[in-house]
Amino acid sequence: MKVAIGQDSHKIDEQNKEKKLMLGGVEFEEEYSLLGNSDADVILHAITNAISGITCKNVLGKIADEMCQKGITDSEEYVKEALKYLTEKIVHISITIECLKPKISPKIEEMRKNIGRILNLAQNQVGITATTGEGLTECGKGKGISVFVILTVE
Repeated sequence: MKVAIGQDSHKIDEQNKEKKLMLGGVEFEEEYSLLGNSDADVILHAITNAISGITCKNVLGKIADEMCQKGITDSEEYVKEALKYLTEKIVHISITIECLKPKISPKIEEMRKNIGRILNLAQNQVGITATTGEGLTECGKGKGISVFVILTVE
């Protein structure tokens, strides 16, 4: 068994009204998005980082930047790239989201299903929780979204 932690954070972009807010590969109907060269899906980025924590092959950074320059901005593609280096089997993923906005609860089941599809996991192997952190951080105050992922493989 191996366990890895992945983390990522992105600021909220109130200016770009055309870019969609994507979390866990699911579109949220909000009037804002997240800052980033890609779709800035902070959940999929944290998952990519967790996989990199197992494989020791960093995808976010040079590899993802090169993909982005080629027009690949869908963060699911970064996860798929990270999975190419993974020789172990993923058995569970736990995701914690810290933000004031958007409301995460209404989309949790849809995100669990989509992340399960991407990682080839059953929905009961994908745990998602959300918190405002009592507003103690910038994300909890509504200025961004932060995600921590714990990935377990065998």
